[in-house]
Amino acid sequence: VQLVESGGGLVQPGGSLRLSCAASGFTFTNNYMSWVRQAPGKGLEWVSHIDDDGETTSYSNSVQGRFAISRDNAKNTLYLQMNSLKPEDTAVYYCVRIVAYWSYDYWGQGTQVTVSS
Repeated sequence: VQLVESGGGLVQPGGSLRLSCAASGFTFTNNYMSWVRQAPGKGLEWVSHIDDDGETTSYSNSVQGRFAISRDNAKNTLYLQMNSLKPEDTAVYYCVRIVAYWSYDYWGQGTQVTVSS
């Protein structure tokens, strides 16, 4: 199993970024997927998840209305569109595979998002 994130970078407050996560080594359509982030000096924070066919999504209160999770099962890729970014969104963002009972088993290496003027 391999999860490889990309798309992070430095953006000004109010800007946008789209993160991607290329999945391989497993049947992508069998799993729900999640984005989790870790801000400097803080613990892990769940951001969003999506079901296996992309029909159902859920978001943390801190990103609801600004972020959008999606997936392209034909390309084995997970996305996170991030709009109206705030400095408090600065974090390393991880793509994570969800398995039974909402546990996580595989994580990507993470991609850094920095929101600063």
